[in-house]
Amino acid sequence: MASVRADHSFGKLAATIDLGFGRRAQEFSYNDVATVQVIKQAYLSYAVSSKVKITVGKWATHIGYELLDAYANRNYSMSYGFSYGPFFHTGARADITLGAKSALMVGIANPTDYTTTTSSVKMFIAQFSTGTKNDKLKAFLNYQGGTDKSQFDLVVNGVVSSKFGINYDGTVADIAGKTWSSNALYFNYDPTSKFGLALRGEYFDDTKNAVGVGTSVFAATLSANIHLDNLTIIPELRLDNAKDQIFMNSSNAATSGAGNILIAAVYKF
Repeated sequence: MASVRADHSFGKLAATIDLGFGRRAQEFSYNDVATVQVIKQAYLSYAVSSKVKITVGKWATHIGYELLDAYANRNYSMSYGFSYGPFFHTGARADITLGAKSALMVGIANPTDYTTTTSSVKMFIAQFSTGTKNDKLKAFLNYQGGTDKSQFDLVVNGVVSSKFGINYDGTVADIAGKTWSSNALYFNYDPTSKFGLALRGEYFDDTKNAVGVGTSVFAATLSANIHLDNLTIIPELRLDNAKDQIFMNSSNAATSGAGNILIAAVYKF
């Protein structure tokens, strides 16, 4: 995916346009037609006061630890929890500063991952965030809910030292009475400014077949981050092990395990 983003502010108003080109952008906007898929984000914000900001348009989801843009993640491949969304919301939201390190966001949006829709059904979205004074511990309680669908998500970010951090992302979603859940731990270690390691361990449960996987999976992903100025090289090893045989091996035979090796290149300027 290639992305280009522009932000501009004028007085109390601010505007953002974020465009994406390529397969990754298309997969994030899977419900949209091709002409709309390139618009990752497009929104206007108005600062009502120093503590309240109103935003309207399309923006990346607040749910989950991982983000749409590859440069913002330590692992290149996505977790199961992030892969099953949401990816973005289109509607209106209010961001409210509560004081100290706490804030609240509430909003109304189209059904999950729909830029445009003829449906009258809308989703309620919310986030409560807080943290310690030194920012070494931050927590985000996220929610989306509507007719036949709801999701609760908790993200906790912990800084152990200047070189080591631990993060947690736990999600449980209900789709028409069927639930799926994901629990993921992220261990980030940066011995130098040029090299870092990221280990993600995730347990994904879809035994009620809410999203079509139909079983539980444990996935471990180890990624190296090699920083060369604006370029980051990410060699990655991923091992998935499922309770049932849901993968295919090189002989096209069903198996419960899968292994993948990739090398990604991410350039940001």
